[in-house]
Amino acid sequence: MKLDRSTIYFLAGAVGVFVIVQVLITFGILNPFWTTILRIAAVMAIASLGLNLIYGFNGQFSLGQWGFYAIGAYSAADVTYRFSQLNNANGLTVLLMVAIFSTIGLVLARMVVSKIRGLDPLSALTLYLAATIALGYVGFLLGKFLAGPVTSLLVALPKDIAIQIVFVISVFLGGIIAAEISFLFGLPILTLGSDYFGIATLGFTIIVKVLLDNSDTLLGFEEMKGARGMIGIPKVTTWFWVALFLVLSIILVRNMLNSTYGRAIKSVREDELAAKAMGIDVANFKILTFVIGSFLAGIAGALYAHVNGFLHPNTFNFIKSFDPMIIVVFGGLGSITGTVVASFAWALVLEGFLRLWLPEGFETWRFVVYPILLLIMMLLKPNGIFGTYEIAYLRDLLPFRKKVKKTLAVEPNSETPEVTP
Repeated sequence: MKLDRSTIYFLAGAVGVFVIVQVLITFGILNPFWTTILRIAAVMAIASLGLNLIYGFNGQFSLGQWGFYAIGAYSAADVTYRFSQLNNANGLTVLLMVAIFSTIGLVLARMVVSKIRGLDPLSALTLYLAATIALGYVGFLLGKFLAGPVTSLLVALPKDIAIQIVFVISVFLGGIIAAEISFLFGLPILTLGSDYFGIATLGFTIIVKVLLDNSDTLLGFEEMKGARGMIGIPKVTTWFWVALFLVLSIILVRNMLNSTYGRAIKSVREDELAAKAMGIDVANFKILTFVIGSFLAGIAGALYAHVNGFLHPNTFNFIKSFDPMIIVVFGGLGSITGTVVASFAWALVLEGFLRLWLPEGFETWRFVVYPILLLIMMLLKPNGIFGTYEIAYLRDLLPFRKKVKKTLAVEPNSETPEVTP
């Protein structure tokens, strides 16, 4: 199979942008300030893509994206902190085993729940929680047992290589933990209407923030230091990593939306009753979308944790939870292209140009200028900058497409032409 033209253009464009920015960073043309802005922009694009999947494509108004973003950030940060500062891989092995065994528990519980007809969401949640906690504890014990051998193996490697390995695994673990929690949280909550669902997810974000404020006492993670903020996180999120994960996220969302699952997801947004009438399991597709969107939020949070090497619970308060929502609306609901462009515009304008252009002492006025710009844009173009527009690659059905030529063969004395491949 051949890569079609739009796929080649997309990959070439992505590589070209990466190389240009990397060259500017390498030769010092982009200073650390602007490099950080670009990395944060890519991170926000990943988180916003997850929210656009939930809200823009599935129609579920969610304000919980920032909570899952925080879960991914602190989960990954704890793993890399323990390895870099304490020279111990117990955070990596424990979280990895807990994630694996909890997933097994969810799968086994789903097999049982699927055989019980008429089971209400709260009863199903109880079964899922029981299986997750039981097998998660088994994973915890196994992770503690494997900590020593894995630490010895990683310490034997060059330090730079070892920390990169731990970092990459921790990023995926941040996404997986966020996805598992979103599945359990979404089981009872997704039965609510859109507005009530938004309120419930906002409450979830507030709960996560309060737990992070007391993470050193209530949760027992002393290294997180609660409301004082977590320090000592290795700064290993480079432009290469954020660019790679952003491209992978775009491909994941694009391929999913252009599959049969994606069409079912979008049908739920258009009309739930009509989707049910066509035999689509609306509840399952809501859960699927919510989990994948939260997974991307966890990935983004894990990357963000290693940008500045510092995390504070105030970064994840409910006010900040509106940032990805603003980006999605600004770029255009249901537009992957718009979400990515709006994410970079958000970071460059709010954290970059306005911070530098406003007079000294008036930097906080950017939070006034920015909403005014958003208000003007909403009045002039309520569908967002891009509306539902997508670049060619994102509109295609498959990354690999075999073109089939059709010819018309007209039989003699025949009134109807015959179409042959």
